[in-house]
Amino acid sequence: MEYKIVGQTVPVVEIRLNQNESVYTQSGAMAYQTNNIEMNTNARGGVMKSLGRMFVGESIFMANYTSRGANEMVAFASTVPGMIVPVDLKKIPDGLLIQKNSFLCAEQSVNTKVAFTKRFGAGLFGGEGFILQKAEGNGTLFLEVDGDVIEKQLQPGEILKVDTGNIVAFENSVSYEIETVKGFGNILLGGEGLFLTKLVGPGKVILQSQNFKDFANRLIPYMPRNNNN
Repeated sequence: MEYKIVGQTVPVVEIRLNQNESVYTQSGAMAYQTNNIEMNTNARGGVMKSLGRMFVGESIFMANYTSRGANEMVAFASTVPGMIVPVDLKKIPDGLLIQKNSFLCAEQSVNTKVAFTKRFGAGLFGGEGFILQKAEGNGTLFLEVDGDVIEKQLQPGEILKVDTGNIVAFENSVSYEIETVKGFGNILLGGEGLFLTKLVGPGKVILQSQNFKDFANRLIPYMPRNNNN
């Protein structure tokens, strides 16, 4: 498998496949393809894994794209302005925890499954529910990032506090919990909500500069309204 990322504002990843090579994605992510790409949709991993994907906001069914010729191509597009980040999971043997909506596509040798957060408070207040996704395997995974990507390599015991909506993924070795913002005035007037996500190293952390949910909320006051009198 070979790939290249095309575009800068709303990019796509073009993946070149040899005969019988295959990649998978959520339903609806494919942008374009050459003639000899075969699509097959199924509940990847069985019923239970499919239901788990539903809990993290992903598709129950996954679309598999298989090359039936030599040097065929299929492309997958991001959904909002940002970046596409390839991750070689062979270099991350313990796997990668991913926030919902960050998964774009992957080789068949990559497995994704539901991963419960380690601490109750993280799931309750972290903004991502109780469940994250875990990706592991020997292939390449492509993540969708809103805005620009920021990568941090945390040292043992090093702490990084992040707005949860700006987290894309982190290695399994990074611990994850929620910390309350200190000070009543900060809570009331700070505009950052009640909680921050506390990440503790060692391990790699992938962040995004844009929190698309916050961006969408800022647009709401400017949306036209239908006032029925």
